[in-house]
Amino acid sequence: MSQNILKIGGASGFWGDSAQATAQLLQSDHPVGGHLDYIVYDYLAEITMSLLARARAKDPTMGYAHNFLSEAMIPNLQRIARQGVKIIANAGGVNPEACASALASAIDKQGLHLKVAWVEGDDLVHLKQSFADEKQTEMFTGANFPAVDSVQSINAYLGAFPIAEALSQGADIVITGRCVDSAVTLGACIHHFNWTRKDLDQLAMGSLAGHILECGVQATGGNFTDWEQVPAREYIGYPIAEIEADGTFTCTKPENTGGLVNVGTVAEQLVYEIGDPNAYLLPDVTCDFSEVRLEQSGTDRVRVIGAKGRPAPRNFKVSATYTDQYRGGSYLTFYGNNADKRADAFAESVLKSSRDIFSMLSMPDFSETSVELLGAESQFGDYRQLGHCREVVLKIAAKHPEKLGVGIMLKQLAGLSLATPPGLSSFGGNSPKIVPVVRLFSMLIPKDRVSVKVHIAGNTIECQETASTESQTPISELAVANDESKNPIALAPGDTEVPLVKLAWGRSGDKGNNANIGIIARKAEYLPYIQAALTTENVVARFAHFFAEGDGGKVEQFLLPGLNAINFLLRDVLGGGGIASLRNDPQAKGYAQLLLDTPVSIPQSLAESL
Repeated sequence: MSQNILKIGGASGFWGDSAQATAQLLQSDHPVGGHLDYIVYDYLAEITMSLLARARAKDPTMGYAHNFLSEAMIPNLQRIARQGVKIIANAGGVNPEACASALASAIDKQGLHLKVAWVEGDDLVHLKQSFADEKQTEMFTGANFPAVDSVQSINAYLGAFPIAEALSQGADIVITGRCVDSAVTLGACIHHFNWTRKDLDQLAMGSLAGHILECGVQATGGNFTDWEQVPAREYIGYPIAEIEADGTFTCTKPENTGGLVNVGTVAEQLVYEIGDPNAYLLPDVTCDFSEVRLEQSGTDRVRVIGAKGRPAPRNFKVSATYTDQYRGGSYLTFYGNNADKRADAFAESVLKSSRDIFSMLSMPDFSETSVELLGAESQFGDYRQLGHCREVVLKIAAKHPEKLGVGIMLKQLAGLSLATPPGLSSFGGNSPKIVPVVRLFSMLIPKDRVSVKVHIAGNTIECQETASTESQTPISELAVANDESKNPIALAPGDTEVPLVKLAWGRSGDKGNNANIGIIARKAEYLPYIQAALTTENVVARFAHFFAEGDGGKVEQFLLPGLNAINFLLRDVLGGGGIASLRNDPQAKGYAQLLLDTPVSIPQSLAESL
């Protein structure tokens, strides 16, 4: 292992990522010299924790990402051992002990000698009654703690120092439960470079490296605005970070793989799923990404510098998932003239007939319904351009306090299919399911309430998570919202309009019920014109149909001068977010595409140079 450059590959961006990622990162020598030092995996999202908690409730030996063993580890253990590559994964879910035990058994069966460690402490479901008695409230909405019997999982977002401790104890493979996504990368950096809790800028840079790696191929051309420039997407390379002792790093990918690493792909991943870039809160450090700069240093190589760190927050963020009502829905297609009108009429009939049955049975109404016409530009709201549509996908869904209520709607959906306007069709085979609505409840608790331990080779090591972490700066003072009055543009007569996508890249994502949209100017000279077009009022107007009825919409914007970028935070815009939402896009994955359609006024001379 080089003392100057730490080489880390990111092999998983979610539970379900490609089974080929690990083999790809192991197969080819790295151009900096030799093989990778670490491969890291991120499997967990908030809703994933709920699914794993259900699996553990049915079988106490489950509750972890089983395909981490079957796809990533077992087929590749021989090569991992031979190359000396270390593995860090949050695949433990709600049962890291069981995951580590199963992996250790697989290692023994192959006659290998790899030490497996696991981190304990994030699972706080045993405290659910205490949290209810304390009247804990949701950190964003102020809502009361949910009914105890509805709670499925409670997990603290742990940091990277327990991972570093496991590595210092000789672990070859470290399994965690819920930690922040970037911690699997930062833990390796802390161990390798001997960073301390006081090395705040380095911790911020290591966290940023983890943030770039945590979503896998999204950093190497996946979901890229300029998708047509990305070669051989079917053979796309997984990201690699070459990290230096001061935290500066270069993002690249294995040679002879598809995909693309350029300033645009890395910048899009940098702004993905962040709120205030001046105060990106993590358990180990408060990061300031506003002045981060990117430099194309070679083919498929981007150098990243400039993240700054402040002391970490006093508390852990803790997320609970709980069940609340039921939901169900389906997709159907209509085609023919005015297909959108036919689909809309059919949906109206289904909901009306369902409500008539509710009335007869003295049942409550739907708590929420959703009808979206995909192909008729329903996602664009008032900015749709099609006058009518000859082919459309109808998505209809509903929530109801009772399981029977959703069942009635699904029955009417099928039963009225012969009474519909013409042109209805569907791809059969599976009946729609009725599932509980799973919601997210987030709160803050003091770090000293969480007991974190590392287990390795029969030994248990206590990890102190409160030392030297208290921030002296109130979080409210760290937020630096953009002043829209800066850099006003005086547009001259004869200016012309171009779509924003000609001037910028964009990436969007979710955090609970909030969405973020990062817009990065392709050139610094474009940014003032983008700012003039993307006022918060204009952004609210673009997404008005996604905000709750009667809600004027709340949008904040933040500048990232180092990237020539703006990050927009749209609050309460996802209909509950995750699987609590009835939306076709409950995680805002396409919101940037909607905003990139915005017209921007620029000088004619500039337009001619595009």
